[in-house]
Amino acid sequence: MKKIALILSGCGHRDGSEITESVSLLIALHQFGATVTCFAPDLEFEVVDHLTGKKNGEKRNVLTEAARIARGKIQDLKELKCTNFDGLAFSGGLGAVKNLSDWVVNGSHCQVLPAVAQIIKEFHQQSKPIGAACISPVLLAKVLGIEGAELTIGNDPETAREINKTGAHHVDCPVNDYVTDRLTKVITSPAYMYEALPHEVFKGLSGLAKELVEMS
Repeated sequence: MKKIALILSGCGHRDGSEITESVSLLIALHQFGATVTCFAPDLEFEVVDHLTGKKNGEKRNVLTEAARIARGKIQDLKELKCTNFDGLAFSGGLGAVKNLSDWVVNGSHCQVLPAVAQIIKEFHQQSKPIGAACISPVLLAKVLGIEGAELTIGNDPETAREINKTGAHHVDCPVNDYVTDRLTKVITSPAYMYEALPHEVFKGLSGLAKELVEMS
């Protein structure tokens, strides 16, 4: 049975992991025979009110919030060892560009959280596949752009341009599909980068999960 590590960035699409995407990945990866262990960094972030879309001055912990999605079965990111897993996955949500990196502010010139960058590099160096949903492929673009990885965040032209600046190559893709780069072993799907319905998001992420497990 393949073992997949799923990295979360909080709970809620405005300041953490997108919940539907995270649950879709958990369901699909298990459907295709994998076991999944969730991880998140132990750090604080600024909370965004999901009703107003504005910061409310509150701070919470990424790991504690991500535990809501994982039903408490989650580990600190620093405990993730590449040698214990066959593949790696990232859920989407703005936590990927706020908590795991500062892409939301600096785009292609961003800094990826060192622990996240190191994990991506280790899985890539050991030729283990990496899947990423929604906006989280920008993390792979920043870290693996020098490898010329092909990936997708859908069809948003501004984000695509920033991705291409990293050395990665953006490929347009509909919400219910995914893009596989077999050379770098990167699999990506747009999910809620579109105004999509939940079943459309699940279809794309289910394809990503199947590919990730098969390549692991």
